[in-house]
Amino acid sequence: MKRTLLTYVLLVISLTPACSGTTTTQKNSPAVNAADAQAAKKDDERSRELEAEIGQIAADAKGRVGVAALVLETGVAVSLNPRDHFPMQSVYKLPIAMAVLRRVDEGKLKLDERVRVEKSDFVREGQYSPIRDKNPKGAKLSVAELLRYAVAESDGTASDMLLNLAGGAQAVMAFLHEIKVSEINVVNSEKEIGRDWQTQYENWATPAAAVELLAAVNERRGLSAESQSLLWKLMVDSIRGEKRLKGQLPAGTVVAHKTGTGGTRDGVNSATNDIGIITLPNGRHAAIAVFVSDSPTDEATREAIIAKIAKAVWDKWGN
Repeated sequence: MKRTLLTYVLLVISLTPACSGTTTTQKNSPAVNAADAQAAKKDDERSRELEAEIGQIAADAKGRVGVAALVLETGVAVSLNPRDHFPMQSVYKLPIAMAVLRRVDEGKLKLDERVRVEKSDFVREGQYSPIRDKNPKGAKLSVAELLRYAVAESDGTASDMLLNLAGGAQAVMAFLHEIKVSEINVVNSEKEIGRDWQTQYENWATPAAAVELLAAVNERRGLSAESQSLLWKLMVDSIRGEKRLKGQLPAGTVVAHKTGTGGTRDGVNSATNDIGIITLPNGRHAAIAVFVSDSPTDEATREAIIAKIAKAVWDKWGN
């Protein structure tokens, strides 16, 4: 997030008219400086109010909640437990998809390249996989189709196929390092995550890092314009999590997002997540990550927490 703010500051400086002779620019006038100071003060007040509201909403989870939100154009940010580790679940399909698209950009893969999905590639029953359910004997799908299944539908089988195409977890981590996104740990496949309860916690992210990943998507770090455009469309077209980030926003709001959901054991849900970029009514964009973990509440409550936090961000930063 600091890098995003620095980028914004440098952009402002580059766009400021250069001084000529003894002419004093409007930027340096007392009136403009006072207006800037007043705007900064207002942003600080809004941020404090928003963080307090987020904390109150998060208390309903009765578990662990992590939040980070950032206006991409200005660098204004708020957070709650931004450096804590949270299990990503299917949120981790986003960096996997990005690593695959990078290989497409490099010419190592083609979007229309067809890949054989065998029965042995399917994730286990109980893990979400439309590919498995529609094609019980296996299928041959293009890389583009696997990306759609993984990002827009959150298919576990598609995710594992993409992880292999990316070169494995280490290759995804190398890509994240290259685009300067840290505090995201991609270790296990969906099959491995499904074997036992604890494994899911090994694929973790901090809320701050999740927002930095969203900023990387927005800034096209490591991706061509074509790959970024495809990824954005898949995130906007996502059919999962309609009651999360999008849940309380006005109909038609553009939200490019990726959800993640864990299982429930002994009445405690491991993960109910959503991260995405919300297009605000003022034309700006809010990158937001909400992780709800180890919560004994029901799904409706957990999803409502995410929706309420997104709405609070919309209300505070949308005008």
